[in-house]
Amino acid sequence: MKIETIAIETETIQLDHFLKWAGILPSGGAVKPLIEAGRIRHNGEAETARRRKLSDGDIIEIEGLGAWKVACRKD
Repeated sequence: MKIETIAIETETIQLDHFLKWAGILPSGGAVKPLIEAGRIRHNGEAETARRRKLSDGDIIEIEGLGAWKVACRKD
């Protein structure tokens, strides 16, 4: 599976904000039904919290959509 790297400007970002900011989902609220359906994985484990804090190197997978790696920009 191809993993796309998404750079963020902060040290951490909430899962729902990340998916919306990156244009993966149309809104942060769209995360909840995907979590409830067990379609989101965070570093290989089923995710249960839409506000989970993500940091550099974390990998998010959404069944049927793809996978993304969080990369913190370092100045």
